[in-house]
Amino acid sequence: MESVIELKELTKKYGEFTAVDRLNLTIRPGEIFGLLGPNGAGKTTTILMMLGLAEPDAGTATVCGVDATRQPMQVKRRVGYMPDDVGFYEDRTGLDNLVYTARLNRVPEPEARKRALELLDRVGLAAAARKKVGAYSRGMRQRLGLADVLIKKPEVIILDEPTLGIDPEGVRELLVLIRDLSRNEGLTVLLSSHHLHQVQQICDRVGIFVKGRLIAVGDLDELALQLETKANYKVELDLEGWNEETEKALAGVDSVLEVERTESDALKSGGQTGEKSDIATVRVISSKDVTPLLAAAAIGQGAALHGLRPVRYGLDDIYHRYFEGGGKP
Repeated sequence: MESVIELKELTKKYGEFTAVDRLNLTIRPGEIFGLLGPNGAGKTTTILMMLGLAEPDAGTATVCGVDATRQPMQVKRRVGYMPDDVGFYEDRTGLDNLVYTARLNRVPEPEARKRALELLDRVGLAAAARKKVGAYSRGMRQRLGLADVLIKKPEVIILDEPTLGIDPEGVRELLVLIRDLSRNEGLTVLLSSHHLHQVQQICDRVGIFVKGRLIAVGDLDELALQLETKANYKVELDLEGWNEETEKALAGVDSVLEVERTESDALKSGGQTGEKSDIATVRVISSKDVTPLLAAAAIGQGAALHGLRPVRYGLDDIYHRYFEGGGKP
């Protein structure tokens, strides 16, 4: 599949400091890609190079088939960019601001006004169209910012920390809006954020960015497979008749690294006394998948197996394992 954004060996240095280090990344048409990393990881610097607003020291950034360094104006015509803090004319209305942006992009006046009203309705600001932006809340400003990047009908939109400073309900609504716009319009979206769960909610793929390096790319399953740690597999067993001998049997299974009884044992059904049930939940960590052997070992010790389930790595686990490793998986 042809790429919409392609970065090859992209590098940016400020003196001795390397902000972006030999970055290679391909983003496909119509996908929502999350660039995830802590503040200072190099995400914004990468975006600025993609827009032709910063010149790389090495490598190339190609957006919509255009070299962003050599032809930045062509990229700007086809890409909508929303920074973390969108600037508007505070003493003008939301409608005025959108029409102004459209006119700057050479959209004729009647079409600009029509398009602006349609977008204000789509982002949930129809009732505030004639309200001065200075009176908008942070969430309203971000919605207006989204309409602002869409007014010129871009092929790609780049959103840099779009949910910064918005309340939880506003975040949820904005993320749903971004997802719907991408799906309905076929837009390619690059979303930069340091919020794990927000990225997980709407992104098709995620790139983990640490200290200027892209250290992992993929969906959740692919990222989990890339996790090269000794603890690749986690399994939880619900056992009745848990004892020291059963624990030793599980620990003795080939490739098992750790056996631990969790603290979240279920209470007796319908009980109000806080008394623990006879069923223990045990978590086993191993370097390879030995689930059938674990079940056999537990049953062989006379334990009754009430439940057996793999524990998948979440984005939190993946992100923190990479990040805590200083960029080394």
